[in-house]
Amino acid sequence: MIEKRQFYIGGSWVDPVEAKTLEVINPATEKPVAVISLGSAADVDKAVAAAKAAFADWSETSVEERAALLERVIAIYHRRSEEMDEAIRLEMGAPRSFARGSQTPAGSGHLEATLEALKHHVFERPSPRGGSVLRHEPIGVCGLITPWNWPINQIAAKVAPALAAGCTMVLKPSEIAPLSGLLFAEILDEAGCPAGVFNLVNGDGPGVGSAMSSHPDIDMMSFTGSTRAGVAVSQNAAPTVKRVALELGGKSANLLFADADLETALRTSLSGCFSNTGQSCDAPTRLLVERSVYDEAIALAGKIAAETTVGDPAEEGDHIGPVISDLQYEKIQGHIERGLADGARLVAGGPGKPKGFETGYFVQPTVFADVTNQMSIARNEIFGPVLVMIPFETEEEAVAIANDTPYGLAAYIQTGDPERAKRVARKLRAGSVYINGNSPDWDVPFGGYKQSGNGREYGEFGLEDFLELKAITG
Repeated sequence: MIEKRQFYIGGSWVDPVEAKTLEVINPATEKPVAVISLGSAADVDKAVAAAKAAFADWSETSVEERAALLERVIAIYHRRSEEMDEAIRLEMGAPRSFARGSQTPAGSGHLEATLEALKHHVFERPSPRGGSVLRHEPIGVCGLITPWNWPINQIAAKVAPALAAGCTMVLKPSEIAPLSGLLFAEILDEAGCPAGVFNLVNGDGPGVGSAMSSHPDIDMMSFTGSTRAGVAVSQNAAPTVKRVALELGGKSANLLFADADLETALRTSLSGCFSNTGQSCDAPTRLLVERSVYDEAIALAGKIAAETTVGDPAEEGDHIGPVISDLQYEKIQGHIERGLADGARLVAGGPGKPKGFETGYFVQPTVFADVTNQMSIARNEIFGPVLVMIPFETEEEAVAIANDTPYGLAAYIQTGDPERAKRVARKLRAGSVYINGNSPDWDVPFGGYKQSGNGREYGEFGLEDFLELKAITG
């Protein structure tokens, strides 16, 4: 059993004000692998006070000093990457190969892109007509709340630009996947991060998250999670008029046109939906298929889903693992049952666990066809390996269905016509559009339209989220 009961506050590991423990459950075994403490408003007060005290000095450091810290963090992160792989496997059930190939590298990707952005950012420049100076300054003390599905990805995507901007911060990682965040705190400590610049308090939303978002000495909240929780953060933050950056839910459309290479497009589409066991906010979960190839696409999707293996995260391979928790498993089962009740046609998978997996929160890779865009499974974020297929007749209809959602985080296009790809991409109301399976680099902005949030993360765009703009005249 891993014992991680302390918080990182003011450059030291300290005990919580009040002892309240929580077991961290391995979703593959349903057994505890670690014990952490849940913090309270009193712990948040201590962490915010440390961050506030550190801000005066850290905000005045040079670009070179902040870049040197990031360089040390990157070097230590690479050296301890195997520990990060293991932490993510234990806390969220990511298979070894996937943790090593995708989850852990996301952290270093953000650190390196932020370092590059920092070195090239112009913090002070003349106004367009002259006579004034425009100066970027750190916004202040930042509260960072990160989710469990891509734990170190979102931690690095917030901590790195906050550090680079000259901000100080309090991080609350997900309490059900806290091990990667605690390891990251160790890495920052080893790298010589000045006391109080980075602080970590474990806890849940009501106990720590609410205390952070309403705290009068926190100048900005950066939150990644569900739209429901994002609304609560905004409401709590409103009385103090702090900046709020949100990266929230999604129900991303994937438009598959008849002129695409059908099998390649479907393998790309199902892989994207089932990757990370479907626990990605930008997963392509609504597959819109042109009517002329719809029946063939259904047959291929069923075949590919049946070939998708579920396996033990402790083993190497390209299989998918469990979902994060019993609560998440039950939510997904509820969505599958509602899909069946609403009349969607089950093509692959379905309710219950895969054969041979009585223990662990494992879900069958599931495909529904003949879905309408008004069905519950087409409107709601399922956050599991569940794909819904919707037919369309024309390009205009496909765009209308894709945009008929409260979300707007990402969209996908599969087509053999480059001009169609450009035309359709411009019409989709989403923060990111991916064409024919292409993936962006870490310096491309990430964020959503509508109820998928506001602000943009990654690279220079993430750095700018943590900066205020001052005009100095005369």
